[in-house]
Amino acid sequence: MSVHESVAPDRAVSSGGQRSSEKPRSGGEQSVVTECEPLLKIVHATDRYAVVDKPPGLLSVPGKGEVNQDCVSSRARRMFSHASGPMVVHRLDMDTSGLIVVGLDADAQRELSMQFEQRRTSKRYIALVDAVVESQSGVIDLPMRADIENRPMQIIDHAMGRPSVTKWSLRSIEVDRSRLELEPITGRTHQLRVHLAAAGMAILGDVLYGPQPRTRELCDRLCLHACTLGFLEPGKGEGGWVEFHSPPPF
Repeated sequence: MSVHESVAPDRAVSSGGQRSSEKPRSGGEQSVVTECEPLLKIVHATDRYAVVDKPPGLLSVPGKGEVNQDCVSSRARRMFSHASGPMVVHRLDMDTSGLIVVGLDADAQRELSMQFEQRRTSKRYIALVDAVVESQSGVIDLPMRADIENRPMQIIDHAMGRPSVTKWSLRSIEVDRSRLELEPITGRTHQLRVHLAAAGMAILGDVLYGPQPRTRELCDRLCLHACTLGFLEPGKGEGGWVEFHSPPPF
């Protein structure tokens, strides 16, 4: 197993408008050349995939309309000139920050996507919630579905919702709020936000599901960060497990 911490200084893309470059590395690691800043912080890159640290406010994939084309996949395609195929493996909500992997060739994208579909990956998140949590851990098992009349909102629906499960554990109490580690067993849209709000633990900065104006006023960003991501490297089988870590910026 290989474990990586975010973000190595020589893998981070400068935000100062300067061109940066690297020579190819051994072991299949891919050189990175950027010409338009800012792009993405790179945690790890090979010639087949890249793990990046997505900032809050950036889409994972293109949205509708010309103004919503800036996203993780479009920036990654600019950074890795050899990239081919659809690239997208999984997504993070626009307001969520943290680790996301993109496939740099069609076979790698397909293999990685299958791991996510089959729940063979490891994903952990850190959240700051508007509650003093007394228990050490718990499981939220509440079925969810899209709110058809109010997209992109999601709602709890015990009759028509899809099974949705989130595990959580308490990391610390910070005065009037709690820091939780979250493990989504299923991967529904907005699952962590909906589940925590329904459990009385709304995430700070959550303007969609937290009680307003309170959670909006408590923080100017959504305090949800994808801190751990693990998967099997494409083409390496069961012996190719890698895991990446990124500390939350809050």
